[in-house]
Amino acid sequence: MKSLKRKPLGFTLVELLVVIAIIGVLVALLLPAVQQAREAARRMQCSNNLKQIGLALHNYHDTNNSFPGGNYDCCSGTWMISVLPFVEQSALYELSDYSGMQTGSAIRYSEDPNFRVTSQRLSAFTCPSDTPNAPIAANASRPDPLTSHNYAANYGNAALLTGSSSTQSLNGLPYGGAPFGFISSNYPNKYFGFRHIIDGTSNTLLAAEVLQGRGTDLRGFTWWGYAAGFTGYVPPNATQPDRTASGGCKSDEPLMNLPCADAASNAEAFLASRSRHPGGVQTVLCDASVRFVPETVNLEIWRGLSTSQGGEVLGEF
Repeated sequence: MKSLKRKPLGFTLVELLVVIAIIGVLVALLLPAVQQAREAARRMQCSNNLKQIGLALHNYHDTNNSFPGGNYDCCSGTWMISVLPFVEQSALYELSDYSGMQTGSAIRYSEDPNFRVTSQRLSAFTCPSDTPNAPIAANASRPDPLTSHNYAANYGNAALLTGSSSTQSLNGLPYGGAPFGFISSNYPNKYFGFRHIIDGTSNTLLAAEVLQGRGTDLRGFTWWGYAAGFTGYVPPNATQPDRTASGGCKSDEPLMNLPCADAASNAEAFLASRSRHPGGVQTVLCDASVRFVPETVNLEIWRGLSTSQGGEVLGEF
């Protein structure tokens, strides 16, 4: 009698290899789509953050008839402190003591009680596409880090204001006004409002993205000094290095979109708008509308967007 052989159960090695190969192809096809979907969600959250910042600054203006100062002296507060009550952070604002911001005599960002504020990371000021950095110790006796964030005020088209002078030109480029500036005890306090936006609120940047520096790099440390602002001197996501004052170039990382070099003088410091979003940066205009500006934008248009009184005729952007 002829014996019947039972067919082996399971897959052969060749069949398993074929299945694994098919799965690998499917993953390779789907992974970019998943990554794009995640980035789209992060970009939408970033856009929402800037929208809220724009509305908060409008509400601040309604209350005070001007925008806040960009930064008060080097270390006595920035526009971020001023706007906290208008982004549902009144309780956090009440913890701080910046009563002397206008004279530069307030308790500094690293001292109690202000440390309780500057050690907080606020989601409303953080782009989820960037990697958070919190490296900066308040002082030797308090190792807890202070936080960095991702949105900076528009300081105009030329150099940042890092001293007592009111405006700065750079390499022959005249300063064309801005919604924010440097407030110092050495300079008469000058606050800007809608009445100063002669170029039009839909043609003037209010704030834009910046990246958080790595390690002790102060870029993105928007609780402090000129890191609270950006200029339009170079285009968004520029390959040209940021120029940091007083030996502030701590993390020259061109491959991370964080190139930097020391400025020739404090009066020639400037920081560019930068982001992790492919192809450009998120901005909010003075009319509180949010725009994604491509990194290929014409430089003259970008500089025109960063001035409030430049009188430029802007094309499409």
